[in-house]
Amino acid sequence: MKKAKGAFFSNKKINGAGEILRKKNPGRIEIAFALDVLDKWRAWHAYPMNTFQTTLRRKVKFLKGKAVIAQRLKRLPTIIEKLKRFPEMELARMQDIGGLRAILGSVGDVRKLCSIYRKIKFNHEEKDFKDYITNPKNSGYRGIHLVYKYKNNETTEYDGMLLELQFRTKLQHIWATTVETMGTFSGKALKSSQGDSEWLDFFKITSSAFAYMENTARVPGYESLNRKQTYKEVVKAVNKLDIIDKMKGFTLAAKMIDNNKKNKGWYYHLITLDSVNKKVEVRSYSKEQLKMAASEYAKAEKRASGGEKIEPVLVSAGPIASLKKAYPNYFLDTVDFIKEIEKIKILSTKQIK
Repeated sequence: MKKAKGAFFSNKKINGAGEILRKKNPGRIEIAFALDVLDKWRAWHAYPMNTFQTTLRRKVKFLKGKAVIAQRLKRLPTIIEKLKRFPEMELARMQDIGGLRAILGSVGDVRKLCSIYRKIKFNHEEKDFKDYITNPKNSGYRGIHLVYKYKNNETTEYDGMLLELQFRTKLQHIWATTVETMGTFSGKALKSSQGDSEWLDFFKITSSAFAYMENTARVPGYESLNRKQTYKEVVKAVNKLDIIDKMKGFTLAAKMIDNNKKNKGWYYHLITLDSVNKKVEVRSYSKEQLKMAASEYAKAEKRASGGEKIEPVLVSAGPIASLKKAYPNYFLDTVDFIKEIEKIKILSTKQIK
């Protein structure tokens, strides 16, 4: 990637910061330098993301069902954790620092949107495509990912940056965000297949049940189970782990969020999870207050890096109502997931094959 106008970026500098961040015990000066580089590099993704969001909102208008669109910059701790999990990965080539997500009404809409993107001709180059609906991950994750290499003749300083688009159905999204919610409370990276095996197995079998509900490919390891057997295995795990009562307790935290009229119109939202005290704080900002929002975000992340048990994230998804739909895991809201589990409990008692 060429050096951006007015910026300090070069592959060597960015990747050097990544190498420092994956070290076990970097020095204080080293880590301060690396975090500064990472913070600025991450922020540099904002403009290309906004460009892609405009295109995405235009494309979903061709679909019959409703769509929820959101964008996010990957959290610093998550980026660092990913660098450590994948020692060969270069920070400058990490594909999902800037990401956009479309949550759609059906598998058909997901397929159609994917087809639209793969057929259209624009300057951005498709670099990667993963269909986790046809081939679900071993973890149970399902959805479609597209990675593009940014190119714009008018703003060439961003050329070469990588952005990821995720297309999911609502059911696939409910599953993925609930995994993150439970990971937050357990203190384990369940989405990375780390943590209690019983919980990991529960999410795998539940994803396979959701796949049956959408008439798509089942999760690896569970293909031999028919529909009713799959539903019954879900119910068995739900009862054993007391899942519904636990998740209902987590949703109480969501009620702390101020969702009245004074929040409407805000564009950026700084969400801070306090997993120890089971609390959520939301601070909202207008479009003109981006610098203030970014500054407060950086302060919160320093608190987290210092050992405080909080998880901050800065997202832009319009009003809080849309934000809750796009990022329910940050609100510890598992209501929709519980509803789907209740449906499976009923289906498990019916005469089906």
